[in-house]
Amino acid sequence: MGKLNFLADLIKDPATRFYYLSAHGFYHSMSDEDYVKRLWKYKMNKPLNLDDPKTICEKLQWLKIHDHNPRYTTLADKYAVKQVVADAIGAEHVIPNYGVWDSFDDIDFDKLPDQFILKTTHDSGGFMICKDKKTFDKAAAKKKFDKALKRNFYWSGREWQYKNIKPRIIADKYIDSLGRPDSLEYKLTCIDGKVAFTTVCKGIAHTDLSLRSNDHFDRQGNKMPWYAYYKPSKEPVSLPPQIDEMISYAEKLSAGIPYVRADFYIVDGVIYFGELTFNTWDGFMIFEPDEWDRKLGDMITLPKL
Repeated sequence: MGKLNFLADLIKDPATRFYYLSAHGFYHSMSDEDYVKRLWKYKMNKPLNLDDPKTICEKLQWLKIHDHNPRYTTLADKYAVKQVVADAIGAEHVIPNYGVWDSFDDIDFDKLPDQFILKTTHDSGGFMICKDKKTFDKAAAKKKFDKALKRNFYWSGREWQYKNIKPRIIADKYIDSLGRPDSLEYKLTCIDGKVAFTTVCKGIAHTDLSLRSNDHFDRQGNKMPWYAYYKPSKEPVSLPPQIDEMISYAEKLSAGIPYVRADFYIVDGVIYFGELTFNTWDGFMIFEPDEWDRKLGDMITLPKL
């Protein structure tokens, strides 16, 4: 019945049909602006205002289409960005790397430690954790990464920074304190090189919304009364003692960029860089209360064309 229901939706529902055809490359010849307008219509259920964008979501779509700084390709590359971060804030804040490869078959597992995490350099969510090399399912990993290396993440949401990243696989140090229900991640949203607010994320990333919480704090450390998708924690959450140091690092990495989010972890008292994200939630966020879409948008001054 599931397949029949999908086929029925494919025939009757324009949104389902658009997502399906997009995933199969049907819209590759469509301009970024036309594609983003179509995608916005189905995700947000309203027209996209690109002529005079007001909300943060509208402005993120505008930046996708118009802000194509070649530097962003390096900053979004999970391997190349490591050197940028090391040069800017120190190599001690970069999670150790064991190697980088163009294909899964190039990986020499004998040279890797018993625990590590494999990641793709060019997309979002492409990773696999190895906690014990003896039981690691290499066949499943090969299948997953062979498929991922053929994918250009740019096409799904037209996030330009992903378009020209060379698809590769890296192996990073596995950190046991990450990826657990009590894990904490700190996401600092930077606007014009200044931290506008910090999000404290508790729980497991890339999973069900109910297994993670987000609490937002303004530059002065005050709790902000909104959320998007992930609800606030039911338990007290606060900024870490190292928040000023994190802000300093985030602002060094975000200098000259209209909007970017710098993510960090704290492990045994040491701040580690996570990644830079140019379009939070691909620029499709549903705010509660919804007026915060406009309030946060007011913080962003778009560059002139």
